[in-house]
Amino acid sequence: MRDFFSSKANRLWILLAGFFVANAIVAEFMGVKLFSFEKTFGFPEANFSFLGQSGLNFTLTAGVLLWPVVFIMTDIINEYYGPKGVRVLSYLTAGLIAYGFLMLYLAMDLEPAGFWRTAHIKPGWPQAEQDAMRAQVSDYNTAYNIVFGQSLWIIVGSLVAFLFGQLVDVGVFHRIKRITGENRIWLRATGSTLVSQFIDSFIVVFIALYIGQQYPFFQVLAISIMNYIYKGLMALLLTPVIYLVHYAIDNYLGKDLATRMKNAAQG
Repeated sequence: MRDFFSSKANRLWILLAGFFVANAIVAEFMGVKLFSFEKTFGFPEANFSFLGQSGLNFTLTAGVLLWPVVFIMTDIINEYYGPKGVRVLSYLTAGLIAYGFLMLYLAMDLEPAGFWRTAHIKPGWPQAEQDAMRAQVSDYNTAYNIVFGQSLWIIVGSLVAFLFGQLVDVGVFHRIKRITGENRIWLRATGSTLVSQFIDSFIVVFIALYIGQQYPFFQVLAISIMNYIYKGLMALLLTPVIYLVHYAIDNYLGKDLATRMKNAAQG
């Protein structure tokens, strides 16, 4: 066991894998909340028309805060540990997400303690603010079940989109790297993310909203495109972060070990 932890490659794997899995699981649970991009940043609502759908705004799931990080982690792990490393983590993460939702549904069936249903909201807040919030949420257990008891189709859509997106990311990443070699990190990392995010954005929305809740086709298509625009922009903006992480990892591993790991990952 001591020999295992003495290896820099193994220690790096534990760090990257743990961060990857944690971000993916948290993103799934955060994703039950939809938020207004415009209102969050104090902008007027867009209210534009697209594909025959009027009154559209940039409504996104809270999970978009973390999914770009997950796809960056995918590319970093891909770079040093290859497709097999990404696939192992992807299958493991999908299984843990399913396990997490199962435990959550079991928790929803637990009989709540009587005092918890109307417990104080954030002790220390002024009583007037607590009363105002309690007027909106009279029963914590009901609120808990409403928030986390989302449609099964959302869970299915998220898992299918996650796995497809990961596998596509791996394939595109290594195809670009075979052509460009060690050069153009931005092209293989950002390019693979743009392709995988495209697939991810459409699969999850179509399964969750079109199949699961029978939203109009063009409304679902418009929402998918808006989500992809956001994810695509984030992928482009986070490109410098990829170079920073590469630099930090190469320094930690040392040039020789980093080169050997990259060559082994590429096969």
